[in-house]
Amino acid sequence: MDKLEYTALGQTISHCVLPNGLNVYVDVRPEYGKQFAFFATRYGGMDVRFRGEDGEWLDTPAGVAHFLEHKTFDTEDGNALQRMAANGTDPNAFTSSSMTGYFFDGVRGLEDDLRTLLSFVSVPWFTPESVAKEQGIIGQEIRMCEDDPNDEAYYRLLEAMYIDHPVRTRVAGTVESIAHITADTLYQCHQAFYRPSNMVLCVAGNVDPQRVADIAQEVVQGTSAPAAVVDHGAQEPEHVGERYTCRTMPVSIPLFALGFKGTPAARGEGLRQRLVAELVCDILFSPSAPLYNRLYEQGLLNSSFSSFYTSAPGCAWMMAAGESRDPERVRDEVLKEAARLGAEGIDRRLWDRLKKAAYGAMVRHLNSMEDTCIELAEAHFDGEDYLSFPQCFQSIERADGEALLRTWCVEGRTALSVISPEE
Repeated sequence: MDKLEYTALGQTISHCVLPNGLNVYVDVRPEYGKQFAFFATRYGGMDVRFRGEDGEWLDTPAGVAHFLEHKTFDTEDGNALQRMAANGTDPNAFTSSSMTGYFFDGVRGLEDDLRTLLSFVSVPWFTPESVAKEQGIIGQEIRMCEDDPNDEAYYRLLEAMYIDHPVRTRVAGTVESIAHITADTLYQCHQAFYRPSNMVLCVAGNVDPQRVADIAQEVVQGTSAPAAVVDHGAQEPEHVGERYTCRTMPVSIPLFALGFKGTPAARGEGLRQRLVAELVCDILFSPSAPLYNRLYEQGLLNSSFSSFYTSAPGCAWMMAAGESRDPERVRDEVLKEAARLGAEGIDRRLWDRLKKAAYGAMVRHLNSMEDTCIELAEAHFDGEDYLSFPQCFQSIERADGEALLRTWCVEGRTALSVISPEE
């Protein structure tokens, strides 16, 4: 295996590409008493249209990637969750708009658990009866999410910001859409996207990198054929589809999600754009920001307020969310502050302080094996090297943040989603 050295961080990552196309990354930590493994595919909730092996375009129901995540734990011999839990291992999985990941952490039996993880994810087993049963279970999960004001505010914001891009598709789908999912649908999508060349394995802990690679090569079968071609639609316009959307729900105070529709980063530039956007979020929304303190003192925000940056193939956005008795005024004040900072410039001392804090937070996150493995996988799918973030930080200047404020934080790119109390 190759050794990837990161002198600025004092870390070394072992990496190899197996003959079947699977990328394997291993972060050896001899001082740790447990291990963490993350096995992921570049397939998520927004990948609903793709070209089949016959060359024809296929439109699948919303929610297939999430449904597949649930059913992948089923094997012909039983449920892999139960088998791994019996070994003292904590397995789990998640599905985002662009990725599905399966993982576990444990203190013993790494090889057995790793074999189990790689096997049940790689070898599908579905029956019509188990799919029908799962439709009821996931249907209940969907209804719970629809009753969650924060989830509803988030998805309504995406539906307002994006006109056609499938990132606006709810990852779990709807009760109606999952009713059309069959065992054949799951097999077809598994065949299209759960290919070694479209997947990555990241392992961290007191492990032998070569042994991890040998087990992966032994268990994960398949050729190096690429995954199916996905259609995410035409390029999105810069402007949002709707500037304002509102729904009433049983809440005591209005909830809101405020979004700024960004420009998708060029391949290889995503990490740098993420760091700039996260710094802009801090400049506008962190407790160190003058705007935040002003809105807090005026009673327009409370401690529930938070912000973040997110991206997926073909889209990127910044978002702030929380509770406020006047969400529209919060939006207007944010736009006013963004315009001021874009024109007058960001205070240098504030910029330098937040930049140092952001860098320190990313270094501290490396203490988490889970965070490191997931970040390595996401960066791999984006064609980037996550652990190069020290060099990215060095290249970022105040002017980058000011340019983003002038470009993204304008009325035409801003959408506000509000959940108001029922009368």
